[in-house]
Amino acid sequence: MAKHLLFAALSAILSASVWAFDPFVVKDIRVEGIQRIEAGTIFNYLPVKVGETFNDEKATQAIRTLFETGFFRDVRIEVENSVLIVVVEERPAIASISFTGMKDFEPEAVRKAMRETSLQEGRVFDRALVDQAEQEIKRQYLSKGKYGVTVTATVTPLERNRVAINFAVDEGEVAKIKQINIVGNKVFGESVLLDQFVLRTPGWLTWYTKNDQYSRQKLQGDIETLRSFYLNRGYLDFNVESTQVSITPDRQDMYITVNMSEGEKYTVAEVKLGGDTILPAALLQPLIHIAPGDAFSREKLNESTKAITDRLGNEGYAFANANAVPDVDRVKRTVSFTIMVDPGRRVYVRRINVVGNSRTRDEVVRRELRQLEGAFYDSSKLTLSKSRVERTQYFAEVDIDTTPVAASTDQVDVTLKVKEKPTGAILVGLGFSSAEGIVAQGSVSQVNFLGSGNTVGGNFNTGKINQNISLNYANPYYNVDGLSRGFEVHKRRTNATSLNLGSYSTNSVGGGVNFGYPLSEQDGIFFGLSGDMTSLGLDPASPPRLLNFANQFGSEYISITGNIGWGRDTRDSALWATKGLVQRANLEVTPAGDLNYYQYTYNTAWYYSFNRDLTMMLRGEISTADGFNKKPLPFFKNYYAGGIGTVRGFRTASLGPRDSIDDSSIGGDRRVIGTAELLFPMPGAGLDKSLRVAAFVDSGQVYGVGQKLTLSDLRYTSGLAVSWISPMGPIRLSFATPLNQKTGDRIQRAQFTMGQTF
Repeated sequence: MAKHLLFAALSAILSASVWAFDPFVVKDIRVEGIQRIEAGTIFNYLPVKVGETFNDEKATQAIRTLFETGFFRDVRIEVENSVLIVVVEERPAIASISFTGMKDFEPEAVRKAMRETSLQEGRVFDRALVDQAEQEIKRQYLSKGKYGVTVTATVTPLERNRVAINFAVDEGEVAKIKQINIVGNKVFGESVLLDQFVLRTPGWLTWYTKNDQYSRQKLQGDIETLRSFYLNRGYLDFNVESTQVSITPDRQDMYITVNMSEGEKYTVAEVKLGGDTILPAALLQPLIHIAPGDAFSREKLNESTKAITDRLGNEGYAFANANAVPDVDRVKRTVSFTIMVDPGRRVYVRRINVVGNSRTRDEVVRRELRQLEGAFYDSSKLTLSKSRVERTQYFAEVDIDTTPVAASTDQVDVTLKVKEKPTGAILVGLGFSSAEGIVAQGSVSQVNFLGSGNTVGGNFNTGKINQNISLNYANPYYNVDGLSRGFEVHKRRTNATSLNLGSYSTNSVGGGVNFGYPLSEQDGIFFGLSGDMTSLGLDPASPPRLLNFANQFGSEYISITGNIGWGRDTRDSALWATKGLVQRANLEVTPAGDLNYYQYTYNTAWYYSFNRDLTMMLRGEISTADGFNKKPLPFFKNYYAGGIGTVRGFRTASLGPRDSIDDSSIGGDRRVIGTAELLFPMPGAGLDKSLRVAAFVDSGQVYGVGQKLTLSDLRYTSGLAVSWISPMGPIRLSFATPLNQKTGDRIQRAQFTMGQTF
């Protein structure tokens, strides 16, 4: 029996001479050494079949091909009596992948990422992939500022040719930024420039923002912000020459140095239009926000070209382009611009496609669109459509893509891409306020019920003053004209004793239906009808004015109330507005029932942004109420003022007339409230929009029946307030000082609420 060893390993093919043998016809092929891999897999890779001639070249090709599969650690080919024998040693399979010491990342998420590189349980073990995963885990920790991290991969052999892989992670401590230095600045102080940065040295709030932890991405963003700061102030030649980041030997402290040159300041000499403007220059010229004599500003120049492009887009020129061509005079330090306009072709929208709405019905999205199929392309209507779809709050992301139609020069297709988010919520929690104390609250809601766009929900809360439970339903598109309809039922209890409003309580059960109709994109009217049964609870300690009311009108009341109102909202955001105006006027009349009265309220708030950090807000309210049909306004419908939401710095509901017997607050039939706030980010929080500070001045007063409304009776306070949209719910804290305190006023300088009451 003659057995010839042809090859021992792939390395022998590449570096050693091959044992030569005479070609022969293969009578049979046998595979030895396989455990998991099927013999047929090996047969598929062999360049020879039974009955064919086998030679040196095919032997080399066979071994190379089998090694390249990655399945085998060793491959040999032997010949015995014209029988080809393939002897293999399989690589072990991965039995398990585990992690120890990993806290900053979820192990399952890391395993999922590894699967994309074929490193997963059940696959063939490859040491190179393990080393690659080890380095990638370390890189992810470095991006989080943990420069002392160590990652060690251990491979443990198991029975049946398997291995277990364990990644041992020592995360270490986060390296903090010890110092940021700016070198080369002459015009602006270092503190002014560092205020533009998101990165900063440790402060009292950086435990929350994490901005004291180095991030290459954040540093690159800060450098670009610094560049914009100078370019928007005329420094056309500004340049960041280099940045150095160093870390101390113990890998705990980091030092950042930014070297820059400011260059000279340039002013604008001339701005003119060129190219094919299509529209009259008189329409485009007002869109240019930079004028001769102004300091050069890249921001204003970009705003100008974008405004011109958008204006042409409103006329159907979907692919219009406006580019500013500069002419720099470095001797005079001036720059001139010619804005070259290329409108392209005017196009129509052939088709609008909505993708990504796997649960939400197509018509729920399409009814928010203002761009129509078959109409001229209008960029303003597309922007409005995107904004309206976002305001539904059904989607986490909304994007619009415009693509030309193939073989057509005047048509485009619009694709609205949405990414749905969970729209149902079950919330249970606790809140606290300086007025109500601890408040238990909860809600169950579905704002996109079964993908219909309708809202179904219920909520409850309980505090020492107010307790209520309610159910509601709303359909924002009751008909094709945009009429909305909603229903609500409730049960409420109010304990006025805790607010020093007199010893009484009210219990009410009721419900109603309400409608809304849009007059425009910003304006709408609303109206509704509701019914209510109210029980008045008194005790012997109740003041005579309350007992007299109960003696005259009883303590059980049925009322039917109608309401009508108007609203206008031009704010850029309902959560953190920086510009725009919101107004609301509402009239409620109770013509039927045991008590007859009306209430009218007008609210307005105006926002003006000085820059990205500073916003002015002016807010006002005027309210009035009275009874009719020879019946007074019920005392439990009176207005009150004082506390968060009205006049901070005074105890809740303490302003206005008092009862001469028990000194309780009576309230009034008229209320005037005014607030001026200067809103800015929390120092040390960067541009975090969940945290906002306000320096404010509040004013307000409540006027009793027959009392003359005079501005001299207004109370004024000033102070600071903090608002935080926290994971536990909205938190508001204010500290106010009265500016014209009078004898008898009840002062409460610090006031606090946590959690959303319903």
